[in-house]
Amino acid sequence: MRRAGRIVTQRACRHVYKGIVLKPIYKDRGVMYTPAITPQVALVCMGCLGIQREYFVSITQVFDSPAQVKDALSRQKYIASDEIGTTVFLTDQLSKPLLLEGPAGVGKTELAKSVAAATGRELIRLQCYEGLDETKALYEWEYAKQLLYTQLLRDKLQETLAEAGTLAAAADRLAAEEDVFFSMRFLLQRPLLKAILNETPTVLLIDEIDRADAEFEAFLLEVLSDFQVSVPELGTLQAVHRPLVFLTSNNTRELSEALKRRCLYLFIGYPAVEQELAVVRLKIPELAPKLAQQAVELVHRLRTLDLRKSPSISETLDWAKSLVALNAKQLDRTTLDNTLSVLLKHESDLQKVRRRIQVNERGAQLDDDDVRPSQRWRN
Repeated sequence: MRRAGRIVTQRACRHVYKGIVLKPIYKDRGVMYTPAITPQVALVCMGCLGIQREYFVSITQVFDSPAQVKDALSRQKYIASDEIGTTVFLTDQLSKPLLLEGPAGVGKTELAKSVAAATGRELIRLQCYEGLDETKALYEWEYAKQLLYTQLLRDKLQETLAEAGTLAAAADRLAAEEDVFFSMRFLLQRPLLKAILNETPTVLLIDEIDRADAEFEAFLLEVLSDFQVSVPELGTLQAVHRPLVFLTSNNTRELSEALKRRCLYLFIGYPAVEQELAVVRLKIPELAPKLAQQAVELVHRLRTLDLRKSPSISETLDWAKSLVALNAKQLDRTTLDNTLSVLLKHESDLQKVRRRIQVNERGAQLDDDDVRPSQRWRN
């Protein structure tokens, strides 16, 4: 495990917040001050004195080679191709987010989870949806808590304002105390800010980014570019430990070029028969080898049909678990009729497959009438 880093300079604000900072350096008219401050100590910003602050941003590189990535993922029961191993390695080395695209259920989210487990990092997940905004992704103020503190400190506030001779003086005194109520004490951290301010390196998963609005993508640009966020009341908060970032997309809409430019890219499609069979045997070793072979081959044939939704890898695993639970010995007609709904989630798809499927001594076979022309050659 190697450490790298870079210096980030920002204008200090007047507020107090819990800084997770390595080697804070204060500069004032060319004089440098390096107080002994631990990462857990709250730092007092001194922007009113014209002081700038520099942070050493820690970048922890975990993997030494693509082969090490594949080995680490295999211990988490994730079978990674050479392309996946290389791309994850470069994501770590270049400290860039990784955009994962592909059909639903092919292992994009599972890859991020496996990397987090393999590296021992906390997984912080942001599930995207239509209408997601900054307050749900980044932070929001705990107004109820602020109101409670205001009520409890009412007498103290009255004492402070009582000595003011004019309304303007009272307003100035109240403004001088406003930082108390807009500090990290009252800031509710959502996934993005939690990942940035975490005291240890993390894995940040931004799941199904294509479900979010284009406006939210634009907001992400600042986070993914410099791993910093701007909070009006506190200033700019800079990450100390740069997280490993994974974004997943089912490609339901086109993502912006600006977002793609800031990421490495990896498309994960349906695996070959041999690779998917290896996944099934690894995840569900109780399934008989011959039955596992027949099940995976049938799933691949189903994907060549013109269906509303082709079965994913996760649905293949669910079907394999179902066959084990039913103590199935072979793919006979009764077993197929009773379990096809585990693979296919639309009635029209179920009816189409039941009409086309044939069962003989070699297992389940499909007619070729509905095979997609571009995929006939695969079988």
